[in-house]
Amino acid sequence: MSEILAIYPGSFDPITNGHLDLIERGSQIFSHLIVAVLTNLDKDPLFSVPERVEMLREATHAIPNVSVDTFSGLLVDYARQKQAKVILRGIRAFTDYEYELQMALMNRKLEPDLETLFLMPALAYTYVSSRMVREVVHLGGSVQGLVPSLVAERLKQKISQVRMETAKSRS
Repeated sequence: MSEILAIYPGSFDPITNGHLDLIERGSQIFSHLIVAVLTNLDKDPLFSVPERVEMLREATHAIPNVSVDTFSGLLVDYARQKQAKVILRGIRAFTDYEYELQMALMNRKLEPDLETLFLMPALAYTYVSSRMVREVVHLGGSVQGLVPSLVAERLKQKISQVRMETAKSRS
């Protein structure tokens, strides 16, 4: 089989065990997998891009054919630059599929040689999203089993920091 470079793009704010499941499985399918953190100036993320990259690197350090990078702009331009042949995307529910299908079709229109591969996460993670994890932590709930332990600790620290900054700005 030939060498196939794939890109798994996302915001990863924060990385979840569902993301890790796809990264581990993708690393078994492709010769190299780049986990690419999107730098999106329109979003207001909880973690900065460098923080997300650091967490991803820590969480994937034991997987030799996985690297972490950042990109901005069109994914197809980034894929061309890296000479990637495949985009890996996760689909948890039908609503994900509709959005992801539109993205895949647009990417195919812009770069016909770039394939999109959809993977479903393990059943245990089909309901987990970064947004839901942030909400649970913000409301004081436990995210044990939903995110790597290093991410759970960073979430606690970040939420505490955000609360302190909010309290200072109100006084």
